[in-house]
Amino acid sequence: MFERRSLRWPITLGVIMFIVLAALLVGWVLLTVPNILNRPGLYIALLSTGAALLTLAIVGTALYLTLTIKAINLSRRQSNFIDSVTHELKSPIASLKLYLQTLNRRHVSPQEQEVFFKDMLEDVERLDQLISHLLDAARLEKDRPSPPPEDLRLDELLRRCGAEVCLRQQRPGEIVHFDVAPAIVRAARVDLELVFRNLLDNAVKYAAEEQPRVEVTLRVQAPDRAVVTISDNGRGIPHSLRHRLFGRFVRLGLELERDKPGTGLGLYLVRTMVGRLGGNIRIRDRGPGATFEVELPGRAAAGDVSGEWSVMSGEPATSTHHQPLTPHEPAYRTSQTGE
Repeated sequence: MFERRSLRWPITLGVIMFIVLAALLVGWVLLTVPNILNRPGLYIALLSTGAALLTLAIVGTALYLTLTIKAINLSRRQSNFIDSVTHELKSPIASLKLYLQTLNRRHVSPQEQEVFFKDMLEDVERLDQLISHLLDAARLEKDRPSPPPEDLRLDELLRRCGAEVCLRQQRPGEIVHFDVAPAIVRAARVDLELVFRNLLDNAVKYAAEEQPRVEVTLRVQAPDRAVVTISDNGRGIPHSLRHRLFGRFVRLGLELERDKPGTGLGLYLVRTMVGRLGGNIRIRDRGPGATFEVELPGRAAAGDVSGEWSVMSGEPATSTHHQPLTPHEPAYRTSQTGE
């Protein structure tokens, strides 16, 4: 709807208006000051009134320019969002239609049927994820209450989310490496899963194509903060664009030139939900790729941390028992690896 160059007009007009108003203000002062000695009361009143009105005009122009730029940027993001949702809906629906027509009109061998059903299931999963994003955004926008909070093992939830994301994106589970301390966070399960599924989905999606690697760490910082760090070895995020990432409908670049699916709602949902949970999220500089750090209210849990997890089921394959942590022991003593 708005091309990149469309911002030049409001910015240019705003600068011209600032210059004109500043010139009027200076001229008004220069014309009034010499006459103050002759009729001080009248000209002081005129000087004060004129300066105040011109100052208000400058402030109003600045606010108008700011709101105009925000409106144009929002319209761009909404246009990108419509393009992305249209693509995300049309592609799997067209694929499903093609597979169903083929199954209906042709004789397909059992092996081909298995491939078709697998691809159709992927398309359905893609549609399900899109609809879940839209429903989550609607729930947050309307401020609907979440389910009652409960004490949840954050380390176990992270492993389960990682396994589910890898399975959905058909990436080997070995690319996600876990180094997590046992921790408990009081929140609704659906809210925590919304946060970490979106972050892990981004990390797995944007990790390097060759030798992809995602690292997930969890530390409990005294007295009551749980810090989760999720890093990938992809291209990373430019510093100049980081402040935009958590806005609604924001995806870097042009929508029709992307090679990764998405709607631009994931990080907006993450930031909003983390704020509601009493935490904060930031982007860190820790080598190549992107690193997101989430800090939530939480506490250290006793041992009993699961061992390696199965990507297919998301359940622990083995179980190792650890002694409970004492107040003087570091929280990372019981860290596990997801390799």
